[in-house]
Amino acid sequence: MGLPERVQRVLAGRRVVRDGQTLAPDVQMMLRMQRLAREPGPETLPVDEGRRTVLRQSAMVGGAQPVGAVRDLPAGGRPARLYVPSGDRAQSPGPLLVFFHGGGWVYGDLDSHDAPCRFLAERAGVRVLSVDYRLAPEHPFPAAYDDCLAAYRWVVDHASELGADPGRLAVGGDSAGGNLAAVVAREAAAGSGPPLRFQLLVYPVCDGTLTRPSTVDNADGYFLTTPMMGWFWGHYMGDGDWTDPMASPIHAADGQLAGLPPALVITAEFDPLRDEGEAYAERLRAAGVEVTATRYDGVIHGFFSMGDFVPEGKAAVDEAAEALRRTLG
Repeated sequence: MGLPERVQRVLAGRRVVRDGQTLAPDVQMMLRMQRLAREPGPETLPVDEGRRTVLRQSAMVGGAQPVGAVRDLPAGGRPARLYVPSGDRAQSPGPLLVFFHGGGWVYGDLDSHDAPCRFLAERAGVRVLSVDYRLAPEHPFPAAYDDCLAAYRWVVDHASELGADPGRLAVGGDSAGGNLAAVVAREAAAGSGPPLRFQLLVYPVCDGTLTRPSTVDNADGYFLTTPMMGWFWGHYMGDGDWTDPMASPIHAADGQLAGLPPALVITAEFDPLRDEGEAYAERLRAAGVEVTATRYDGVIHGFFSMGDFVPEGKAAVDEAAEALRRTLG
């Protein structure tokens, strides 16, 4: 991956161009290597084997980031992992991000998202608490949501034990974790606890209809596929209503979006979820929420966790870290 771009372009094959945007050569080369290695899609495997595959793939691309301290602890009845930045930024009480991992509500755990949590903690200078919520299909909706909301409420009640300032809390996550962060932010705003200061939504799942243009344009060939998203939704919601606002935040009423904390919404050009994430950002903005929406061109779903391989991944983490520093103070 450290080869010059012109060499990567040769190895990647014929350019992929859509709507005037070109798939980044390093990303295209990674996808080609995956095909040549006959790496199966996790969704084609039994769920337990798919989970092991996702964990292995995450470890391959995550990179290494030293951080001040890491410890495992229970949060709201679920396993969690606290990351504390190094140096003076570890002073207590300090700001804290409650982070929910992605994986389509089926995959992912504390280890699969260890790398991005380390990077966010160290680069933003904030504590990060990663939550290991229950997974579908063993635990369908609303189990993941219930766990994440319980963990957030636990953080509010036990902030001093975490070295956190309850007045400087944020929620965030990627993909399905971004979905959970969005609905927890909404419930937190409707509650009586301290107001959230920020929400970080990285290519969030927002719309169970799977009908937006990007789900057609980027349906296949870019790591996350539209059929795979349908598979995730089926495991999470089953025969339930895929447009339930507790699962599809874009379908919340206008009044439920007003008063939410500032948001950073990050999307990827070659991602089936691109349009629903950007549409949710527009809905937040229309409700009076301060929103920054950034689309990273040339990259695919998952790039946020590929900072050691994809420059845009590092740039996105840096943007998220800067937003956390700015909003949490």
